[in-house]
Amino acid sequence: MEFDEMKSLLASRLKKGRYKHSLGVSNTAVFLAGRFGADVHKARIAGLLHDCAREFPNEAMLAEAQKRSIAYTEVESSMPLLLHAYIGARRIHECYGVNDGEIAQAIYRHTVGGRNMTVLDKIIYFSDMIEPTRAYPGVEELRRLSREAGLDEALLAGFNQSITFVLKENHLIHPDTILARNEILLRG
Repeated sequence: MEFDEMKSLLASRLKKGRYKHSLGVSNTAVFLAGRFGADVHKARIAGLLHDCAREFPNEAMLAEAQKRSIAYTEVESSMPLLLHAYIGARRIHECYGVNDGEIAQAIYRHTVGGRNMTVLDKIIYFSDMIEPTRAYPGVEELRRLSREAGLDEALLAGFNQSITFVLKENHLIHPDTILARNEILLRG
């Protein structure tokens, strides 16, 4: 399926604001891919389709994951929204004809990160945080880092900000986020 066909199909499946966000992530991912030497085409597609499973309501995420035999932990079970990343990694093939493991993995990891993240994984995770429709305290600093810092430095700031927010909200912290953050610190 061509990129414009993917865009049209995605627009028909998502709410208008979520679709606009997806376009923003795609454009941001293209910028970061150019800056950090990743495949721009893959970044464009992964950014566009990263939230493709958000067409399902949160209360349907567990059933959609089970339908696809996607394993999940107690953390995801208590926060089913997290499952949209895992479901989306499957939906890109089911609905959009994308059969690329790197794109699927970047979508799978875009919400909580993970161990051994690739450059594309990092770009999609960070693009989701900083795309132009995002508005929250600290986003401008993350956007500045996207232009001026190294990818790991920017991503570490993003993880720190995300973890701080989750702690303030007294929510669970996904173990994969901790693993991804610690890995950057251990390599740095």
